[in-house]
Amino acid sequence: MLVLVVKAQHEHHAVTDTMPSHHADSSMEDMESSVLMTHAYSLNLPMNRNGSGTSWLPNYSPMYMYILGDSKQSVSIHGSLFVRYNDQDVFESGTRGAMKWDVVSMLMGMYNRRIGDKGLFNATVMISADPIIMGGSGYPLQFQTGETYNGAKLVDRQHPHDFFSALSVGYTHAFNKDVDVSGYFGYPGEPALGPVAFMHRPSAMNNPNAPLGHHWQDATHITYGVGTVGFRVRDVKLEGSLFTGQEPDENRFDLDKASFDSYSYRVSWNPTSAWALQFSQGFLKQPERLDSGLDVNRTTASATHSKNMRTLNWSQTFAWGMNHIVGQSRNQHSFLYENNLQLRTQAIYIRYEFVNKSSEELNLESQFGETTFDINALTLGYNRLLAPYAPVDVSVGTQVTFNFPPEELKTIYGRCPIGLQVYLLIRPHRHKM
Repeated sequence: MLVLVVKAQHEHHAVTDTMPSHHADSSMEDMESSVLMTHAYSLNLPMNRNGSGTSWLPNYSPMYMYILGDSKQSVSIHGSLFVRYNDQDVFESGTRGAMKWDVVSMLMGMYNRRIGDKGLFNATVMISADPIIMGGSGYPLQFQTGETYNGAKLVDRQHPHDFFSALSVGYTHAFNKDVDVSGYFGYPGEPALGPVAFMHRPSAMNNPNAPLGHHWQDATHITYGVGTVGFRVRDVKLEGSLFTGQEPDENRFDLDKASFDSYSYRVSWNPTSAWALQFSQGFLKQPERLDSGLDVNRTTASATHSKNMRTLNWSQTFAWGMNHIVGQSRNQHSFLYENNLQLRTQAIYIRYEFVNKSSEELNLESQFGETTFDINALTLGYNRLLAPYAPVDVSVGTQVTFNFPPEELKTIYGRCPIGLQVYLLIRPHRHKM
């Protein structure tokens, strides 16, 4: 029978670091006496290393979740809910800003169970209420592109995520504490491509916006049909995936057809408990539904850092992604830097982004022809915990985004359109090991 063995703790408690993976053998006996708290795809790695899909975070990453379990199995639940006012051009300096009250949400449940002495089974479910609350057009976000609504490309808007954002199962066999092999299937799921998806990164945990480089870096986190095989030796993992290259369709409640026409590989390395590095490449078959015949080769690299210092956690992510459209000479680059300082009852965070976006993506091809624009954006944010002793964390926050369009686009977007958001954030307490 499952018993509650790990309570969610309030932010005023001190942080306890978890084990480095290469010392996992001694700590596994301690785990078995209480609750199974391993990585979803390894009996010999800490739960804190769980990213999205099969990706890795640093061992020191904070976890905001509730956990039930015993020595053989565990159930963890986590998620977030942003209720917000979102104005993408406060001073109406351009013609493409919009305002909306909306809710950004996700809820995830994960089940792990030991199979014999060396096996580990995982099942994961993630859902989002985005399509119910936002509708098919998603939310306003200056310079954002990707996916469609009513048969047209979404521009200056972030698409809603599918109601079923993850339905996956996996099995891992440990040959010993340093070596294991895993298999993963998702429908939908996430292939071995890119960094940890933005909503699961500690460096982005207080920012409700998807990055402008989402479709250059981590957009494959919802893919209808994914099979992945991974091989780990100590703190290095090599993975290969076969998956469906086309992005989700406009019906956010169905399960799209799986084609398994694309593939990827990823190398992950956690050199210390504070760092997680990855390099990956994906070869996607016609990812954009309105760009038939255009295949994309995507290359990404990232470094994520997380460190606990007494009552605070400092997390940051550096990410680069490049899309190469097969048959064309140009490459489109994106760069992102996120930094989140989580204090006892407050958080301060930033996100800087640079991305190349084509005139076609921004629906400006008729005015500018075939060209590419360099987009820069800087977000500064702050939030504060309102009720430390409530059953869940409830915080109020605000963030300001400064957008820097190139000279050619200033007549459309304004010289420096400023976005403002005010939000209420609800999520599980941070738990203490």
